Amino acid sequence: MDNKHKIVWSSCLKVIRDNVPSISYRTWFEPIVPLKLEKQVLTIQVPSPFFYEYLEEQYIDILSKTLRKEIGEGAKLEYNVVMENNGVGNVKPYTVRFPAKSGSEPKNRPVSASADAEDRDKNIRNPFIIPGIKKLHIDPQLCPEKSFENFVEGDCNRLARSAGMAVAKNPGGTAFNPMFLYSENGLGKTHLAHAVGLDVKERFQEKTVLYVDANKFSNQFVEAVRNNNRNDFLHFYQMIDVLILDDVHDFAGKGKTQDVFFHIFNHLHQSGKQLILTSDKPPVEMQGLEQRLLSRFKWGLSADIQPPDFDTRKEILTRKVYNDGIDVPHEVIDTLAKHITSNIRELEGALINLLAQSTLNRKEVTIELTHQVIDRLVRNTKREISVDYIQKVVSDYFNINMDQLHTKTRKREIVQARQIAMYFSKNLTKSSLASIGSQIGNKDHATVLHACKTVNNLIETDKQFRYYIEDIGKRLK
Repeated sequence: MDNKHKIVWSSCLKVIRDNVPSISYRTWFEPIVPLKLEKQVLTIQVPSPFFYEYLEEQYIDILSKTLRKEIGEGAKLEYNVVMENNGVGNVKPYTVRFPAKSGSEPKNRPVSASADAEDRDKNIRNPFIIPGIKKLHIDPQLCPEKSFENFVEGDCNRLARSAGMAVAKNPGGTAFNPMFLYSENGLGKTHLAHAVGLDVKERFQEKTVLYVDANKFSNQFVEAVRNNNRNDFLHFYQMIDVLILDDVHDFAGKGKTQDVFFHIFNHLHQSGKQLILTSDKPPVEMQGLEQRLLSRFKWGLSADIQPPDFDTRKEILTRKVYNDGIDVPHEVIDTLAKHITSNIRELEGALINLLAQSTLNRKEVTIELTHQVIDRLVRNTKREISVDYIQKVVSDYFNINMDQLHTKTRKREIVQARQIAMYFSKNLTKSSLASIGSQIGNKDHATVLHACKTVNNLIETDKQFRYYIEDIGKRLK
């Protein structure tokens, strides 16, 4: 039996292996099967139309050079593309005549793919239903309003914003890969992730940027498996230059989704592409995710975003009313910033509610109206207890200055008050352990865990201490 086609392809692979990254070689060349060599036409089989198009787009130069070397100047390459339909594999041939060395002769397009196959090809290549697979045509799914220009910097987010700016200037080329942003809901991590993507697109128009939330990614994967298009799904995501995956904690308990993302992550990272991930918790506190994924999340920078302080809240409101062209008294801005402290989303919601009340009822925006709106919001939302509020209640209860909780003193009464504040913060807020620690004495998550264990032990063994906890708990409700 003539094995010339295998010998020629094996010789080509030796050269290709030395000239492309190992992860790219395994992904795009190992699955190829040489079928036959007739005259100067080598026929290879590839697993999907997406695969064929990506090879043409990314690797046609090295394919043409190696085949010319092995076969001669008149070398041609024919693809047999497996078109899966309800589990049955159909082969559709595509023929490519390599361009001349001068580069003046264009590539031939597919010569025998049927119209229905082409229509199906368009539908399966891109989960975002954008015709064709040309990278420049992929919609990044970014919100233009979520830019760096509209992101208010403060002590609460300075590290994360600075890292985001560095990534935008050199995606995939910094130590911040992946860039892992975490915070409670409504503090701006999604806004910052969009801002990085928008800035990359402005600086590097040729790069493919894509934002997708974890739930959409999971649903796309389930649909791809159902339609026997898993390879197309995998290859689509492996071609992205900057992948922004929002709310990655939603992968918890989804083993198959985690597995496919693991392979996508590895390919992108090893290819020098940028990953930006967001979550409501740092990797060390995430549950339901495989350890191999969590370890990769820690490879780059993990940056938390804290609740905004008063000055940052005030600047957010001031900028919003300015951008909207609305005239709001300074004292109203101050009042909203003082009373709405939990997150930015609620802060902006309070302002919108206030302006709506003013417009609908034809009332001026006054301090009185502002307090009515604040009281209504607090009552309707069962005001979320903040770490700051807990610290204040605990400090007042033990008659100590709240600032003392943040000192390094080892005085027993201060240490115990700090531990109690950490205990209630863990049980009554949605803050991560790392976030609680940073707000109470700038401690790490391990210190918070130790504090909670200490408090639980004392509740069981010390009657007086148990009374303190019960009494403070009543004051916090």
